Amino acid sequence: MPAPNIPQIRLYQDWLRKTRGLAFDSYDALWRWSVTELDAFWQSIWDYARIESPTPHTAVLAESRMPGARWFPGAQVNYAREVLRHVDAAHAAGMPAIVSDNELGEVREMSWPEMRRQVASVALTLKSLGVKRGDRVAAYMPNVPETMVAFLACSSIGAIWSVCAPDMGTAAVADRFRQIEPKVLIAVDGVHYGGKPLDRSAVLQELRGQLPSVQKLLLVKSPYAADAVPHDVEWTQAIARDDGEIAAFEPEWLPFDHPIWIVYSSGTTGLPKPIVHGQGGIILTMHACGLHNDVGASYGANNFGERYHWYSSTGWVMWNSQLSGMAFGATICIYDGNPAGSKEKPDWSVLWRFVARHKVTFFGAGAAYFTNCMKAGLVAKECGDLSRVRALGSTGSPLPEEVQRWGSKQILDAGSKEVWWCNISGGTDFCGAFVGGNRDLPEVPGQMQCRELGHAVEAWNEQGQPVIGEVGELVCTKAIPSMPLYFWGDEGNARYVSSYFDTYPGVWRHGDWIRIGADGGCIIYGRSDATINRQGLRMGTSEIYSAVEGLPEVLDSMVVDLEYLGRDSYMPLFVVLRPGVALDDAMRAKINNAIKTSLSPRFVPNDIFQVAEIPRTLSGKKQELPIKKLLLGQPIEKVVNREAMANPGSLDWYVAFAAQRASA
Repeated sequence: MPAPNIPQIRLYQDWLRKTRGLAFDSYDALWRWSVTELDAFWQSIWDYARIESPTPHTAVLAESRMPGARWFPGAQVNYAREVLRHVDAAHAAGMPAIVSDNELGEVREMSWPEMRRQVASVALTLKSLGVKRGDRVAAYMPNVPETMVAFLACSSIGAIWSVCAPDMGTAAVADRFRQIEPKVLIAVDGVHYGGKPLDRSAVLQELRGQLPSVQKLLLVKSPYAADAVPHDVEWTQAIARDDGEIAAFEPEWLPFDHPIWIVYSSGTTGLPKPIVHGQGGIILTMHACGLHNDVGASYGANNFGERYHWYSSTGWVMWNSQLSGMAFGATICIYDGNPAGSKEKPDWSVLWRFVARHKVTFFGAGAAYFTNCMKAGLVAKECGDLSRVRALGSTGSPLPEEVQRWGSKQILDAGSKEVWWCNISGGTDFCGAFVGGNRDLPEVPGQMQCRELGHAVEAWNEQGQPVIGEVGELVCTKAIPSMPLYFWGDEGNARYVSSYFDTYPGVWRHGDWIRIGADGGCIIYGRSDATINRQGLRMGTSEIYSAVEGLPEVLDSMVVDLEYLGRDSYMPLFVVLRPGVALDDAMRAKINNAIKTSLSPRFVPNDIFQVAEIPRTLSGKKQELPIKKLLLGQPIEKVVNREAMANPGSLDWYVAFAAQRASA
């Protein structure tokens, strides 16, 4: 018998009616209640998700200011408990916890009891290495089961987790981890990616040298390392225990606002922002967002056999979303590798074949991924049996209407009975989604269906007034539990406030353009600030400048990302070179290589242009946002005040360049 698959959000509304006597005649009415009656809504999520605490909370929202909201004081929780409470029921139903695959076709299945045993073993290993509650554990790991186990082990003992993907360069990883002073580093010495084995042993040794706080290295060995890396414990030892202490192991109860992890989001200046989230805030928002993402327990009758896959690297917040599938009791399917095959042999069918092979029911990826599949002429039905797919998920950048229509046709032609698109937009900053899906609402290709419950999202015009049917700044006017506790090492919350609350004090400004329709449907148009967004991975322009301007030939540089709804992301880099240096192929290759090795191949620009000057304000700031707006078609007089510029004459070249682009 196929699972009935009643939408999670409908089940929640049925529960509200039965237990609270609350009935709403429309989603809009339900949403308005959720953002007006914050205490009642978030208490309902706590109760509906059956979150447990050995001590009662004294309030839901004790202080409602932003930043600095205080949620559920007195309560104690642990993310690992949310996951491990499913072990017995899921195992009894024959469902695995994790199915993993990679470029070499090496498939592994991890059972729920085995996952619980490994989590306990690694947790006790970390304790033996001196890790205590509140210590930071940094991971340099790919998207493999070991990374999931390592995170759950950290959470279970109250250590603070932080991960970077091995496709990131040494400088980018060191810039992140050095700020948080980790005590232990968990790292892999090699990976297989893009059709090639990649040795990471030298990077690892270099990283260790740049992280003086690291006392112990827990090494995950691969067949790809050229050199032996000195380490304290090997992963196979860390997971080896299976004794009475392991059987009796339970995750610790932690205060609601105990830090769970540190993730990184980059602004346009300075080092990446080390964003600290709280255990309880993440758990609560995860359960609220789960109603919209519509993923259920694989062992329950409603979602029997659910298999959840959202393609991600460990460097993207969608890795955290993939992880959350286990907290809902679902089997998660993870792929470690390049979704496009290799540079020499591009293959956009990789994930579709993975989805078919492992009977995935929910298939999510970045919007740019689906766009590339369409452009490559992919035919989904040639990739295997896709009849189990019931949902497609998209995020990371705006999904054009024609791509959504193409994807629906592909999956239906490949044997699926029906398909629902879960198009979401949120952020690393609060580890959630502001706008997303609702299986009970009609779908309009190219739109997201609704603002998510508990998220008071509005579009504001230049006067700071909410607008409907017009493009405006995406703001959130009320606190949500997963907003950051603080930034690590941020004296007096200065960076935190300037990142989100500078423009509108007390109101979160996210940095996206959004249009909210009269029907509640939302369209995200791209970044409203100068941050770079490549396939959902955000990078501060400052990180690109430090890589490029570290070259002796480069005097100055500026990069803009012209990601905007329905257009390909186009990222030009403008450089001022030393007198006598020409921008030839060798120089281009040198610049691209500097970005590749310092940051990641994702941030290599589409084009590089040699210019005489970079436009700057009187205070010396690069004019990234005005140039971005100019290149997106806005008139120069609307986007920049020449009198506030140090070098207004520099604009002429960019105006001519914008005109040339527009006519082309």
